[in-house]
Amino acid sequence: MTLLTVLLILLLVIVVKTAVVVPMREAFVVERLGRFKGVLEPGFHIVIPFIDRIAYRQELREQVFDVPGQTCITRDNMQVTVDGLIYLKVMNSERASYGIGDYRMASVNLAQTTMRSEIGKLALHEAFSERDKLNDAIVREIDRASDPWGIKVLRYEVKNITPSRTVIHTLEKQMEAERDRRSEVTLATAHKEATINVSEGQRQEAINLSEGEKTKRINEAHGRAKEIEIVADATARGMRRVAQALARPGGTAAMKMRLVESFIVEFGRITQTARVSVVPGRIAEVESVVSGLSRVADGMNRDTTNGHRRG
Repeated sequence: MTLLTVLLILLLVIVVKTAVVVPMREAFVVERLGRFKGVLEPGFHIVIPFIDRIAYRQELREQVFDVPGQTCITRDNMQVTVDGLIYLKVMNSERASYGIGDYRMASVNLAQTTMRSEIGKLALHEAFSERDKLNDAIVREIDRASDPWGIKVLRYEVKNITPSRTVIHTLEKQMEAERDRRSEVTLATAHKEATINVSEGQRQEAINLSEGEKTKRINEAHGRAKEIEIVADATARGMRRVAQALARPGGTAAMKMRLVESFIVEFGRITQTARVSVVPGRIAEVESVVSGLSRVADGMNRDTTNGHRRG
């Protein structure tokens, strides 16, 4: 019974060592007498017990590893702490088994060094605003270095970029100064626009006033021109009538009499309003005017009498 039990156990061990079932998500690396034999794909396989052994089991699904936060210095000498996630997949089980001791730890460490290098190429505001470019650059660098390991880096994602307390305090001061600057710029712009609007209003007002004054002067000029035209027409009509009256009998004598009367009236007005005594310079001429006026009156009377007689 003891020998049979030993044989059964030995047979069970041989069967277990001989029959290998590889899960769908994995690949087994087989060594024969310590040398690489091959890679078992998912499914059922037979191996030689005690000669072949499963040396490595590789995960074929996409894997994600947390990249611990580390302190980096940006291009503008700002200290920040950056962490992220790296996504990779085993593409060659043989290389992943023999190309490096632990591709997981190597990938994380390489991601940290590459991230530190890439952050140093960017300013702080670029690190925040250009995360996609930063992720792509880190993926390219890690993928190039990890190609001999038989893995493929699918993507890298920066989780957090945390500035130090000193940097945060400096940024707060900068933001406060920027807000003050924007406020001053806004006030200056508003004052400028208000000044422009006032000046435009004054300019428009001046234009309107000048246009009104221009229209007023034009209207006044038209009015004066019309007035002069009317006066000239009236004067012309009056002169024509005077000329017609002078052409009649006794017209010349009447005109002379009218002139003498006007002279006497005007001379009397001057003597009444003047503060000094006014005496004609040529009294003889005054006497001749009066005598002439008498002769004109006699002549007009004779003309009138003759007219009545003829009538």
